[in-house]
Amino acid sequence: MERLKDQIKNARYCVAFTGAGISTLAGIRDFRGKNGIYKSSDIDADKIFSLSYFKKDPAYFYTHARDFIYDLDAKEPGLVHTELARLEQMGWIKAVITQNIDMLHQKAGSKNVIEIHGSPSCHHCLQCGKTYTYAEVAGMLDKVTVPHCDVCNGLIKPDIIFFEEMLDETAVDRATAEAAKADLLLILGSSLVVQPAASLPLYTRQNGGAIIIVNDSKTPLDYLAEARYGDLELVFNATAELK
Repeated sequence: MERLKDQIKNARYCVAFTGAGISTLAGIRDFRGKNGIYKSSDIDADKIFSLSYFKKDPAYFYTHARDFIYDLDAKEPGLVHTELARLEQMGWIKAVITQNIDMLHQKAGSKNVIEIHGSPSCHHCLQCGKTYTYAEVAGMLDKVTVPHCDVCNGLIKPDIIFFEEMLDETAVDRATAEAAKADLLLILGSSLVVQPAASLPLYTRQNGGAIIIVNDSKTPLDYLAEARYGDLELVFNATAELK
């Protein structure tokens, strides 16, 4: 832990890369963990985030997403979110690249957040393009199963990147630039299996930076890590001592 704290303090440009594992400490189910959505018998995770299936049966997404997306107002940031925001405020963390769609980094106070898989903070009508806020759509879901546009009655979709959709080019370019610039990349709660996001740490390594992985299961890039930890809570209770 002392070595890790020294690395964060002495880094020229430290960037955090976060996955669903950090939000389990905030009471949100992850995707590929031992109790993740992919292990659930009542949810087909591939269907939930399939664009073609969403267009065919949007109720499948909205019915299941109520429990982990449209209840986010009731969720508070966990230890990792609050610590990353504090470390950014202290000047030690320069950016947070996240695979998460729960908006908890912003809620915790992080400023430079790159959401490479999109965000439900904004929704849009697939027919006319009208935009809606998260709060507006959450309010609609109190009354209807599937929200429709009040202008053209088109289907409303969150600006989350579904399967079969291209990632946002601007977000990917920003994330790549931050990873390449980092002399220390903290990989937190990500299984590093979803591409192309999982390849971002390679930009850090190619440019001479070090990566540190904190995840409760193995990842394909463990062999490149300068250090490997299994317990996010242990690590971020330690970073809380950084002043």
